[in-house]
Amino acid sequence: MKIVITGGAGFVGSHLAEFLLAQGHQVTCLDNLITGNSKNLENIRGNENFSFIEYDVTNYIDLPDSVDYILHFASPASPADFARFPIQILKAGGVGTLNVLGLAKAKKAKFLLASSSEVYGDALINPQQEDYWGNVNQIGPRGVYDEAKRFAEALTMAYHRQHGIDTRIARIFNTYGPRMRKDDGRVIPNFITQALNDEPLTVFGDGSQTRSFCYVSDLIQAIYRLMLAEVNEPVNLGNPHEITIRELAEKIIETTGGKSAITLKPLPQDDPKTRRPDITRAKSLLGWQPQVALDEGLRITIEWFKNQLN
Repeated sequence: MKIVITGGAGFVGSHLAEFLLAQGHQVTCLDNLITGNSKNLENIRGNENFSFIEYDVTNYIDLPDSVDYILHFASPASPADFARFPIQILKAGGVGTLNVLGLAKAKKAKFLLASSSEVYGDALINPQQEDYWGNVNQIGPRGVYDEAKRFAEALTMAYHRQHGIDTRIARIFNTYGPRMRKDDGRVIPNFITQALNDEPLTVFGDGSQTRSFCYVSDLIQAIYRLMLAEVNEPVNLGNPHEITIRELAEKIIETTGGKSAITLKPLPQDDPKTRRPDITRAKSLLGWQPQVALDEGLRITIEWFKNQLN
């Protein structure tokens, strides 16, 4: 198949491109490199079925060839980006999604939106199910990303209902692995970088807030299955294994063999107290559940970060 990935030079997008090429598909990546990194594509640049276009999807998109699938991952996505690129995030979720859906309509292509667990906001239920409407502060510091993804989902369903576009919505929960940016503000790269530098690990609040972490290879498998499934409603993709942030910090210190202390700082505004997916829908409709345990995924990720810091 001929597949277009927006945000293809990003952390998840680059892993997805590599996986799809290994399956024998033709892949075109679009990325304006605002947070993506062309180095993430080094392993596949020589592949005859791969092409890269440096492009901002908030501009009109026209591609000359036929397209079978469009996977829309273009957007800054980490907490550090919310303050640095608030307008760009909103434009990627709004104008960008509109443009990419327009391309899907023109090419009669299937469309998959990379949405986020952020649509649930500071959830009042745990775990979060797809029928939960969320608890979002639209004018808070996280609101730019939360509302961008919520609006992108609304656009996707509108194009599905009005234009008959065959759409998918992947609600992606915390994902980690090689190629994450060390300065992206997410907890795992933050902790790993601090531990490897023998710096104190910064825990916000008292560390009792919980998260669940999915290794990137598991997520890629889920996205591929969702691509091929006849499922138009949103599907949670993540690992339901829950851990407190303090426990995660202690685990990373132990795994790195470091001697870092843990330092506490005030909890940021609207920081979710829990973030854990109910993956019943993914299990039943996709036959998928995560396979990589947190200890194994962290070991691989830490080794990758060590190589980057050397």
